[in-house]
Parts: sequence; structure tokens; C-alpha cells
Amino acid sequence: MSNKTNYSYAGIAFVILVFGIIFIPRIIDRINNSDITRDESRSKGISTDSEKNKSDLAYLEINGQPKKVPSFSFTNQNGEVITNEDFLEKVYVVEFFFTTCPTICPIMNRNLVEVQNHFKDFENFGVASFSITPDIDTPEVLKAYADKYGIVNPNWHLMTGSEEAIYKLANKGFNLYTAKDETVEGGFEHSGNFALIDKEGFIRSRRDNFGNPLIFYNGLISEAEGKDDDGIPQEITILKEDIAKLLKE
Repeated sequence: MSNKTNYSYAGIAFVILVFGIIFIPRIIDRINNSDITRDESRSKGISTDSEKNKSDLAYLEINGQPKKVPSFSFTNQNGEVITNEDFLEKVYVVEFFFTTCPTICPIMNRNLVEVQNHFKDFENFGVASFSITPDIDTPEVLKAYADKYGIVNPNWHLMTGSEEAIYKLANKGFNLYTAKDETVEGGFEHSGNFALIDKEGFIRSRRDNFGNPLIFYNGLISEAEGKDDDGIPQEITILKEDIAKLLKE
């Protein structure tokens, strides 16, 4: 081998050595500072499956942040402890009620049974019913109520527990008004609306005609009625439609 060839190899080796000394530390530093990533889902418009499947339903936002269901822990009609984590990966409807309610609760629960039956083939659909008279609504009472109304979905939990915790969950956690009021029939006031929760625990709804989240669904008018005496249309149909959208996400 000639000296000229040896000099060429030596020159190449020198260039490689200089490149390694100067540039490799810079590349490593950029990686450590997240200038270079391997997140293919962000490259050239490629999205993950979950992003592709996202529906057009809005998030309820508080101070610019999507509102998530707060942590809770109560006892259901079967004597089991149920928490918010038991509903993860499930789409579910939330209501606040009490078994001795003489006015709106029977209407709400008949409508929810209709929704239950519509989604009877979906194992990831459920309902969370929180009693606002937990001192009366023991698990045994709730079980009898479930049997009376035909509540058979294993993910429909009628829950009892700390009164303070339940009222806080209603008024602050879901913004569904609940209060004691001896002047009204039944002795309590509470919202007749339903909240819809997605698989990740966020409150979701469709938008109104102005582009704002509807937030809640009126649970007081049945599909069969169509509208109430004041001409307000029923929202059970759109609730079903939106549940179906979230089940596909």
C-alpha cells in the first residue's frame, strides 16, 4: 500500500474524529432538551387513533381548562364501594335524586331506564345516581328502588354516603343545583338535568346554536311527550345521540 493511500485514510479518520468531538455532543444536548423528538403522531399531520375518533362534542371548561369529574367514593345499592375510577373507560350519565321524591325523580329515572335499554348491548355504558337523602336511602332502599324501576345495567350505581360530600359533589363538582327546602313538595330542590361524562372522566355536551356547550341535558321530558306544556322540546333523543358519539371515541 502506498504512502499516499495511507495519508488518505488518515485524513478521513481525522475528519471523523473531529466530527465526533464537535457535533455528537451537540446532538445529544438537543435531544436532552427536547429539540429532537420521536413523537411520530405529531409529524406531518399524522394523528393517533384517539384523535381521529374524537367527536364534535364540547368540553365544559372552567377558567380555560376542561372540567373533570372530581374524586368521589360512595356505597351503591349492592353494598359495594364505588369511586369515580370505577367509571373510567365508560361513558355515563349523572343524576342527583332521592327515592321518596314525589315530583321530578320518577320522571328522570323512567327516562334514564329508556336510555339504559337503548344501550343494553354496551358494556361500557353506565349511570351514576347520587341520593340527596342518604340518611333515608340506604343500600337496601336503593336496591328496592332499582328493582321497582327496572334498573338492570350492572354499571348503573345508585349511591349513598356522606350528605356533605354528596351536596358538594352536586353543587361544585357537577354544578347541578341541590338544596334542602322545606317549602317545596318533598322537602328538597334539585336539578332535573343530566350530565354526560366521557371515558376519561370529562363533562361533555353538544353545542347550542351559538356555539356554546349545552352543558346539561333536560331529563324531565320523555321522547314520547316530545315537548312540555311550555313548548320546551325533550332532550332524551339528543342525549342518546351524544352517548353514541362518546362510545365511539
